[in-house]
Amino acid sequence: MNYVLLNPVSVETLLVVVAIVAVLAVAFAVFIVLVSKLCAVPEDEKTEKIKEQLAGANCGGCGYAGCSDFAKALAEGKADISKCGPTPAANKAAIAEILGIPFAAGEEKIAVVHCSGGSACKDKFEYVGNGDCGAQAAFMGGKKACSFGCLGGGTCVKGCIYGAINVENGVADTNRALCEACGVCVKNCPKHIIELIPKSAKVYVACSSECKGREVTEVCANGCIGCGICAKFCPEKAITLSDNLPVIDYKKCSGCLTCAAKCPRKCIKVL
Repeated sequence: MNYVLLNPVSVETLLVVVAIVAVLAVAFAVFIVLVSKLCAVPEDEKTEKIKEQLAGANCGGCGYAGCSDFAKALAEGKADISKCGPTPAANKAAIAEILGIPFAAGEEKIAVVHCSGGSACKDKFEYVGNGDCGAQAAFMGGKKACSFGCLGGGTCVKGCIYGAINVENGVADTNRALCEACGVCVKNCPKHIIELIPKSAKVYVACSSECKGREVTEVCANGCIGCGICAKFCPEKAITLSDNLPVIDYKKCSGCLTCAAKCPRKCIKVL
């Protein structure tokens, strides 16, 4: 018994079907364009003016997806212009004028890494896996014997669009000439050891360990032992100890570099 599964289709019928599909496609395209035009939400003029004044880095350091979202949030009074590091003070003043709010330029800042361990800090185990700092930190806090130390995975390097951070000898460091203080590295560091400090600062503490001296020396050759010599010899009394670490009051610091010279562990670095 013979079965006919499909009837033969003529070329003319096939061409008619193709033509109908093409016409429908064009009709839907025109319909979509018309709807998008008629239903489009007009761009807020204030938002556009603010966006023109922003640096345009789209780095995300402000906490928003990009400059467009940040401009919209500013226009709606939901954001603070000081959260944008890369935008120059003059542009921030222009944005404040658009918003009709007072503006006082804050001091320019740069990022520093509060660690100088790296290869000078012992490892508690050999880590094999994703080298990202976040992945390392998720596994027993990372391989470093110092639980406060830089993991050297370069997450901060990957996130910096200005190329202002590199990893040398297993520890991250910032190039102050390239840093725009966007704050992305501060947000991304799982150890929370990167901070924005005044650009005028002359020194910073390159350690984050809150452990006592003996514990520090057992695991790291560069770690702060909390001896307090820096605070004792600071002529401006700009240094105090908190959790076994020096804390620098940059409003008092004169930049005499006495602390850096006196530090027996050389963990107060000169900028």
